[in-house]
Formats: sequence, C-alpha cells, structure tokens
Amino acid sequence: MPQKKALILFAFIFFICACSSKVEKSTDIDKEPIVIAQLKDSLIPICNDSVKNEAQTYEESYNKALTLWQIPLEESDVETSFGKAHVIACGPANAEVLVLLHGMNASSTMWYPNIKALSEHYRVYAIDFLLEPGKSDYRGEVNKTSEVVKWYYEIFNQLKLKKFSLIGASRGGWLAINIALHSRSSINKIVLLSPAQTFIWIRPGSDILFNISYSFFPKRKKLRSVLETMTFDVDKISQVYINQYYLATKKASINKCFLEMTPFSVKELKSLKMPVLLMIGDQDIINSEKSLDIAKRSFSDLKLFTIKNAGHFLSVDQPEVVNEKILDFLKRKNK
Repeated sequence: MPQKKALILFAFIFFICACSSKVEKSTDIDKEPIVIAQLKDSLIPICNDSVKNEAQTYEESYNKALTLWQIPLEESDVETSFGKAHVIACGPANAEVLVLLHGMNASSTMWYPNIKALSEHYRVYAIDFLLEPGKSDYRGEVNKTSEVVKWYYEIFNQLKLKKFSLIGASRGGWLAINIALHSRSSINKIVLLSPAQTFIWIRPGSDILFNISYSFFPKRKKLRSVLETMTFDVDKISQVYINQYYLATKKASINKCFLEMTPFSVKELKSLKMPVLLMIGDQDIINSEKSLDIAKRSFSDLKLFTIKNAGHFLSVDQPEVVNEKILDFLKRKNK
C-alpha cells in the first residue's frame, strides 16, 4: 500500500504541474461530464501535537465533534441505490431549505462555527459525502460525477426538496456546481466558500505539495504545519473537531478517479443563471484574484468578497463575517 500511495502521489503532482499552465484553455472549452476527485484540500482546521487520542474510534470522534453544534438537530440515514446517506437536519421545519456540502474529509461536523446562524431562519440539511469518512456509506463502486449527482438527487427526492439553496465549501463548492448543472431549476441560490478546482487549477507551490504529501501519508506530528497553510489562526479551531479530522485523514481511501477533478468552462458556468455568492480568504492558497475574474466573466448574478484575515478555511477563520454575508445574500430577492 505505501508503494501504491507513492505512485499515486507522484502521478498527482505530475498532473497538477502539467495542467496548471493551461488554466485559460481549460476554463473556456466545453468538457465531458467531470469525474469525482479525491483532492485532500477541504475546509478543515488544525491540531496541536499534544492531542493523542488515537484510541478513539472515528465514529466516536464524529459524535463528539457534533456536540460543537450546540443546537437541536436530527440525524437520519436515507437509503439510496448507492447505499445510505447520512443527513443532519436542523432549523424550522417549514423554512426555506439550505443544503450544506462540506469540504474534503471534513464531514458535516465542520459547520459548527456557522450552523447556529444558518439554522435560525432556514431548514438546513448537511449531508456527509458518500466517498469519504463520515456516516454515509456506499455499495459497490462510485466513480463518476454523474453517479454522485444522482446520489444527491435521490436524497433530495426522498427528503421532498424541490427548491433549495446550496452552500459548498472547497470540494463541496465544486460539487455544488455539478449539482446545479444537472438541474438548474431546482437550485435557488449558490454559496461558494473557496471552491476547489472550480475556476482555476490549484497551483503546485510548496504549501500545496506539502498538503498533498500529508494527505497520502498523514502523521499527527505534521498536521499542525500542514493546516497552518490553510488557516489564518489555527488556534481558533476546536481540538475536538481537529481530532476527528485527523482520524478522518487516517481512515480516508483514495478514489481511482481523483485525477479527473477539473475547473469548469466559462460556458458551463454562464449557463447557471441563479444568484451566486463567492467568498475567498485574502490568504487563500487554493484560489486567487484570477478565480474572482473568471467568476465575474461567468455568472450573470454574482456577489463576491475577499475576506480579510482568512485562509482557505474562511468559514472557520472569520465565521461572524462569513455568516453575515451568507445570510444577507440569502435574504436578498432574486432578480
């Protein structure tokens, strides 16, 4: 297994280096349906080396991290043709619906700095991604984005969600665009929090390569250094959540199609007419001003912000600011 991981790591680094110089071409050319990737770039915080509770099971760590929400919630498993989907619901039952798509290996517990504000006036459904550590599970093989999107819409149908807004963080933002492209009429609004591989290729700088290396060979002693590259203030993040994330990185498997997650073309993005809110951190290593420029050219109804003193984990770095901007955007009437 270590040799296999090393080969995949080498292939991934080669792929990113080869493709990152072709951003403009990749964002202006129509593409076939994209396949799900397993980039380890999600919206997840930092760890102190003093946390050593590795005897705790992943599910125990998940349950403990979920207590950080500190609001009434309902956990349920929705059966689909791909396996069970774990959904956490909260907020007024008859309110407008928000669907939350977490970042890579973060699970739905990552929303703990945001969920109280979001659920005050909205019915919120947070869904654990089926190909990652969390409480969702799948049967057989799931390799294509079209299969993942079908899985989501089976969940939406069972929950009787006909019209809703999406909030996607990091890889969850990339998935949100795929979901919206599948059924544009179902989506009211989209919020993108530093979406990964959505507008531009991730540039293979030293910080990114260090993060990628950790993703394939996670070690507790390296976690703080890795995640310091992704957040403005690592010590703001709950150690309870950090422990869950570390165990997730140990548990995570590598999907064979992870190399095929690519930015969308401008033509694809222009086909989405619903309002879009895009936020990135001013110290984000995943997105840049080029991401904002492409978004400006692509969406007809766009609000965008660069959040000060925030990295890729902006909803954790600056939760009050991010929550306020999301709620202001959601309250605004569509054009």
